[in-house]
Amino acid sequence: MSNRLILQVEGMDCPSCTNKIEGAVCAIPGVENVTLNYTSQRLNLDLDESATDAAAVTRVVEKLGYKVTKPGEKPEAAYTPWWQTGKGRLVLVAGALLVLAGTLSFVMPAYAFYVFSAAALVALFPLARKALMSAIAGQPFTIETLVTIAVIGAIIIDEAAEAAVVVFLFLIGEMLEMLAAAKARRSVQALADLVPKTAFLVSSSGVTEVAADTLAVGDLVEIRPGGRIPADGAITQGETSIDESAVTGESIPKRKEPGDGVFAGSINADRLIRIRVEKGAENNMIARILQMVEEAEASKAPTARFIDRFSRYYTPGVIVVSALIAFVPPLFFGGDWTLWTYKGLAILLIGCPCALVLSTPAAITSGISSGARQGLLMKGGAVLEAIGKATLIAFDKTGTLTEGTPKVTDIRTFSGEEKNLLTLAGAVEAGSSHPLAVAIVDEVKKRGVKIVEATGSEALSGRGVRAQVDGRDVIVASPRYAAKIAKLSKQQNDEIRALEEEGKTVAVVVADKTALGIFALRDELRDDAVDAMRELDGLNVEAVMLTGDNARTGAALASQLGIKVQAELLPQDKLEAIEKLKEEFNVAMVGDGINDAPALARADVGIAMGGGTDVALETADAALLHERVGDVPALISLSRATMANIHQNITIALGLKAVFLVTTMMGVTTLWMAILADTGATVLVTLNALRLLKHRFS
Repeated sequence: MSNRLILQVEGMDCPSCTNKIEGAVCAIPGVENVTLNYTSQRLNLDLDESATDAAAVTRVVEKLGYKVTKPGEKPEAAYTPWWQTGKGRLVLVAGALLVLAGTLSFVMPAYAFYVFSAAALVALFPLARKALMSAIAGQPFTIETLVTIAVIGAIIIDEAAEAAVVVFLFLIGEMLEMLAAAKARRSVQALADLVPKTAFLVSSSGVTEVAADTLAVGDLVEIRPGGRIPADGAITQGETSIDESAVTGESIPKRKEPGDGVFAGSINADRLIRIRVEKGAENNMIARILQMVEEAEASKAPTARFIDRFSRYYTPGVIVVSALIAFVPPLFFGGDWTLWTYKGLAILLIGCPCALVLSTPAAITSGISSGARQGLLMKGGAVLEAIGKATLIAFDKTGTLTEGTPKVTDIRTFSGEEKNLLTLAGAVEAGSSHPLAVAIVDEVKKRGVKIVEATGSEALSGRGVRAQVDGRDVIVASPRYAAKIAKLSKQQNDEIRALEEEGKTVAVVVADKTALGIFALRDELRDDAVDAMRELDGLNVEAVMLTGDNARTGAALASQLGIKVQAELLPQDKLEAIEKLKEEFNVAMVGDGINDAPALARADVGIAMGGGTDVALETADAALLHERVGDVPALISLSRATMANIHQNITIALGLKAVFLVTTMMGVTTLWMAILADTGATVLVTLNALRLLKHRFS
């Protein structure tokens, strides 16, 4: 039987490290489903302990030159100066050896070859050891292998000084990669620091300070002005402004009152409040963001997978080409051995795949991190890549394009007294959490009518709600369904039609197959919905509204937005609509409710509004935490910026290699210039990817 094993791997500074470790661990008997997250540095695998144990996995990884601990066993320092890191110390040692060798060669020129060779070999030793361990672990074609061959080859052809410079420059490149990776890692992990370490727990004995991660669902917590909220929950006492910018990216503080929800990590700006904890530390919004980002970074984009496959053949290919350049001209065409071996070694260094391998995951990680800090969550690199390719966005109406909090605007009685209509409607809808039901119940209470108990409540998917009230069979139904179960007069139909043409949603109350009256409700468009549609048009992306509402209400709202509409859709109808749209477009679906979950799953990309149901959030590929329609074009813009960044990175990586390949064959490039080309490309690619962390969201 396999058990899930999670290990923390320290020392990775490049995605090629993950490929190396994954390859070695996969070769261990009893190990399956290996994934290694480059950013979080977590190694996940299924281990059959009857075949091998966790210690064997740790030994294999440590032989490759990395440190292994269990998550949480040894907390990382928030920031370690580069000169105190292992790679930093190695750079200082290599630099000192190079300076010493240079000084000695000047004082004793006859021994220059020996002192430079010693400097090169001492600095090379950790790299050569890592290359040897990788080869033993079944990963012979690594970057360390290329550098080791090049340095030893340079010493053999009497180019010891260049060999020492090559090692030094390579170590600098590795250190810069490490620093860039650490910066990207900190940008995400800083989210975890938003949640305070302690909280003020309210109990019968008073207010006491406790560790925030010990809070349980149902606990009452006090938050003072200026303090951070320690858990997701709902306000039970006090009114205040909450700054949620660190969690959702929303810059304007929101006014909150009793009953309103709050996120862990948000700041209480004004007054003392108390909240009831609704989610534990492992399940609050910050924890969910971190989990989604971690899973997203582990899930590779199609471009990244292609680069990974390409690099498996690329590195051995570079070794073969280098060997051909070094040996074929001297052996078959009388070329100079030293000259052509030198060129072969330069090709070996130019061919180091670091920049190419880093080009895609560095951009994907930066893009996902940038989005997360603005409340735009994506579940993988593939999702980030796919969103930018969307040519049509299908929007649910209620709670997505609209506020999701409809209000009753009209009540019309067809039969009997209005109080009886209110009593029956309130009883049937009291057990439902649907926004229309909540609005009807609120209106009934507002009019001073008591909510009586109903039995046998039943949701009629997309058609209404049914229950038994005082022995009567009562249904609060859509007009279309009401027309099937009760007889509506021409005047009643005209009233319904007139209300719907005003953009209102109509619910018909039917008791024992008799229409008693109607409720008309309106859910206003979100403030930014119209502007968001304009932005999508500017991105050459079409939009369509998919709604279960009647055609007239849908058309009234769609005309305000300037988009197409498909109305009167049941959940299965939305599913069929998505299928049909996919025949012509790359479709992204945006929704927030349970009935949207099938359509979200079927679309090329499913996007959930953050305030929606857990089902929608789990089903969707991406989530918008602060519930703005304008975040949809922002998501597309981020995706396209990330893909453009990837293409730039690949161009930089391959372009520099192409240039130096030509100059090497012309005899212009030296060994130190060759390694500088690879190091330079790696640094440029990394810096270019980090630009996405400062992506501007309009």
